[in-house]
Amino acid sequence: MTGIDESLATDFEDVVWESSHGQQVARVPREQWRQFAEAAKEAGYEMCVDVTAVDWMRQRPERFEIVASLVSMSRQSRLRMITTAPRHAPEVASLTPLWPGVSFGEREVYDMFGIRFEGHPDLTRILMPDDWEGHPLRKDFGAGTVPVQFKMSHQVR
Repeated sequence: MTGIDESLATDFEDVVWESSHGQQVARVPREQWRQFAEAAKEAGYEMCVDVTAVDWMRQRPERFEIVASLVSMSRQSRLRMITTAPRHAPEVASLTPLWPGVSFGEREVYDMFGIRFEGHPDLTRILMPDDWEGHPLRKDFGAGTVPVQFKMSHQVR
């Protein structure tokens, strides 16, 4: 495991390590998500540059994956952390207390996918109106159900 602090590998035996496009990937059990992130930060990953999610709907036993991309400027390396969340009441620990800038990414994931981040200081919608129902990036969201009427549209005959 080149580029990875050996303590991350030895202290977290349940983490599955992979390589993807030259980047180390750590598949972290949900209950160790925050603890692993703390250890990664101590190991030199100063920044969490992105948090997003994937909806696997019916393709995997756990419907959602949460992905955090970490960067270490001192090591000149990246680490992708991935964990899963269940179909019903998806929730993982917030990384905002470790990297405050992650707040906006976690809010976006909450808004678009409905995944809650335990311990987030302000988990509110960030893109959709406050009264919006549902989560638009879930694969079972009813896209296209609202007809759109454009002003001054020309009809083709």
